[in-house]
Amino acid sequence: METKIDSMELVYAKPETLTDTPMHYCPGCGHGVAHKILMEVIDEMGITENTIGVAPVGCSVFAYMYMNVDMQEAAHGRASAAATGIKRVLPDKFVFSYQGDGDLAAIGTAETIHTVNRGENILMVFINNGIYGMTGGQMAPTSLAGMKTSTSPYGRDCATMGTPIKMTELIANLPGAYYVTRQSVHTPAAVRKLKKAIKASFEAQKQKKGTCFIEIVSNCPSGWKMTPLESNDWMEKNMFPYYTPGDIKVPQEMK
Repeated sequence: METKIDSMELVYAKPETLTDTPMHYCPGCGHGVAHKILMEVIDEMGITENTIGVAPVGCSVFAYMYMNVDMQEAAHGRASAAATGIKRVLPDKFVFSYQGDGDLAAIGTAETIHTVNRGENILMVFINNGIYGMTGGQMAPTSLAGMKTSTSPYGRDCATMGTPIKMTELIANLPGAYYVTRQSVHTPAAVRKLKKAIKASFEAQKQKKGTCFIEIVSNCPSGWKMTPLESNDWMEKNMFPYYTPGDIKVPQEMK
């Protein structure tokens, strides 16, 4: 006899590419949603057994606990270098790095620039929350002008601390960059756009087009000392005017 539950339409199921480990990111953090969308795409494309991810130090390091694909940990800032080695040895695998702004845009700047400049055929996922999240809320290269952090308690002074780095615009100028975009995960519409960008990046990797780079502007409620709702609102009003979501470099065949 069919029950009411049996006759219900299934609208969502957790992808097998996510483990059953409860995520311990801070409430409201964008990392969990970014994980989910990335793994959903891999699951839906049927490339789980052929995908290898690389995560370095910082909040990103937890990715290997939640992503049910082959994962490699890298030293701080060196994820794209490790991903380069993996892709060159195993060129038929889908390879991605998953890095935060303190990692990719600070200690990993050299690796980031040269990986993209060589056009390594990988996907780089870049979480930008404008702060060092795990290690105490210090100022990151991406911290906004005037932004208060544990190491800039009076706000970032651009005259002495430099201006916030727009890594995505910077690497978009390199010839090895194939597809470069900036997205977010704070609304359902934003999530759909991110999912489309990730799928397009893996499709480009299949065709050996070069480096795909996706920046995800995210919040850090704990580091920003806000509630999740306050942090989303602050992000829209302050982060988005400087780090504007949208495609930055799109090849003609993807338009």
